[in-house]
Amino acid sequence: MASQGLTYDGCNFFRQRLVLSTLSGKRVKIRNIRSKDDNPGLRDFEASFIRLLDKITNGTRIEINQTGTVLFYQPGLLYGGVVEHECNTQRSVGYYLEALLMLAPFMKNPLKAVLKGVTNDPTDPSVDQLKYTSIPVMKRFGIDGEGLELKVVKRGMAPGGGGEVLFTCPVRKTLRPIQLSEPGKIKRIRGIAYSVRVSPQMANRIVDSARSILNKFIPDIYIYTDHMKGDKSGKSPGFGLTLVAETLNGTFLSAEQVSTPQGQGDPVLPEDLGRNCAKLLLEEIYRGGCIDSANQSLALVYMTLGQQDVSKVLLGHLSPYTIEFLRHMRDFFQMMFKIETQKPAEDERKGGDKVLMTCVGAGYTNISKSIK
Repeated sequence: MASQGLTYDGCNFFRQRLVLSTLSGKRVKIRNIRSKDDNPGLRDFEASFIRLLDKITNGTRIEINQTGTVLFYQPGLLYGGVVEHECNTQRSVGYYLEALLMLAPFMKNPLKAVLKGVTNDPTDPSVDQLKYTSIPVMKRFGIDGEGLELKVVKRGMAPGGGGEVLFTCPVRKTLRPIQLSEPGKIKRIRGIAYSVRVSPQMANRIVDSARSILNKFIPDIYIYTDHMKGDKSGKSPGFGLTLVAETLNGTFLSAEQVSTPQGQGDPVLPEDLGRNCAKLLLEEIYRGGCIDSANQSLALVYMTLGQQDVSKVLLGHLSPYTIEFLRHMRDFFQMMFKIETQKPAEDERKGGDKVLMTCVGAGYTNISKSIK
């Protein structure tokens, strides 16, 4: 266990700090958590996230002061096993899953997590998006085979939730390095239009409007409709669309849109939602890269924790979240990436400038695997 600790101020990038603390073994202290707010301290969803980390680790020490404005987190060993967690409905299950995707391969035991709550909301990546884009990224690093699954058992829209998701992941002692610099041309677009506690026709309207734009781009399009009923449809009405473009080289680029939660803001028409989602996907394709925006930090943390070998990945752009993630990676792992801008060739219409990220893996070995 590393003895040195890190100190941060404020509630920004809360998950990043705790996930990287857990992986590196470095303790972390976060001060002044919303100390100037009328309602200072940790929010319920952040407390719920800490409880989830406590369930998947062994020996973690957590101290929170009375006002909830100071958190001390001393990570234990990643243990895994069977975990059931009721996620706070202020954030979707995707908020919690993103962290589990980073942590699961490094646990002592294969993880089987049942997460309950909101599966789709406008804030966080949906379970569908993570299923169709994050799982392929994991496979690139050698996390594949039996036991890797992400499944929507029940769909729950915001604000009521009532959804249920199953995530299982095998453990790996080491990750393989990657060389991803050619995204390849788009060969097909797939998607899922879902609706719960509204007319099943909503999903069909979404599909028609999305196709009206995408058909001009490529002929191979198939968008499934998913209408869960009864106890599998959660507690709130809603609908949404997740689109994924797959390239010849196995790159997956995604976009998604979710209806406005019941009782919040202006309602959205399924036609508008479908068209907007299609345009977002085309924007993601224009940016390009070998990893889509939703999975940049996942790929970068796997590269950091890979074998002591060179890994390269071409990204369409660096999101503000990813930039902050790179800063935290430097803090926790002393890892610096070489960042090179690549302009598209004049004779090729390949969208905007790209960013080539290169690093030498830290040679991280899953210590939990060797501890008896």
